[in-house]
Amino acid sequence: MKGTALRVLSGVLLGAALLGIIVLAPPQWTHVLLVVAIGVAAWEWSGFLRLTAVLPRALYVLLTLGLLGFAWRFAAQPGGLTLLLGVAAAWWVVALAWIHWAPHDVNRLRAVAAGWLTLVPAGVALLWLHDDPVRGVRWLLFTFFLVWAADTGAYFAGRKFGRHKLAPEVSPGKTWEGAAGGLVLVALLAFVAAGTLGQPPVSFMLLCLVVAAFSIVGDLSESLFKRIAGLKDSGHLIPGHGGLLDRIDSITAAAPLLLLGRVLLEGLPG
Repeated sequence: MKGTALRVLSGVLLGAALLGIIVLAPPQWTHVLLVVAIGVAAWEWSGFLRLTAVLPRALYVLLTLGLLGFAWRFAAQPGGLTLLLGVAAAWWVVALAWIHWAPHDVNRLRAVAAGWLTLVPAGVALLWLHDDPVRGVRWLLFTFFLVWAADTGAYFAGRKFGRHKLAPEVSPGKTWEGAAGGLVLVALLAFVAAGTLGQPPVSFMLLCLVVAAFSIVGDLSESLFKRIAGLKDSGHLIPGHGGLLDRIDSITAAAPLLLLGRVLLEGLPG
């Protein structure tokens, strides 16, 4: 099977399986799926640390899942969720500056910390979004759709209009025109979906534009660490796509920022 056909087929099958579990299966299945996904992503991230032996890579996974459990309990305390999401937001601002000003300044210790700052708040945010007893499924699906819209809009706009490189030292294929196309599609999606999520359309659209912009930072951040580690893909789990991290890198930034925006918009106890 040719590469493009394999990529499309595996993407369709993976998307269908994911949607089936989230929509049709008991909520606990989705929780398990999300935790397993963070564990797999941590395994792939350990490859950015130039770890080759199974034991240290497994230790990184266990530490990551342990931090996820601790962060989940911490978020349940008064003020805990807002603080955790605030740390995540600060990290993505730092990541943006890192990509722009110091894309080659990476060592193992920084890569270890970056992995935890990337994966742990994302895991908590995805679990928290899904935990809403009324609209949890909608919020989780919208998180995925937002990122897919940003990626799809960027792909087609970049192919048609792309001229100016967004971050040539990190990801040469991305352009400013592509990013703009992704944001346009996200704005339309957010405006249409605001009602079903109980959000004011204009405010929600603005929030989603910010979230989508930082989802690009999530993508570029993973590309930075892959490039430094000399890797083309984070793994080989998904035929035609590479590793799981290659598919969820944008979501790791989008999920905590979307949840933070929701907390602020709705005045949820955090």
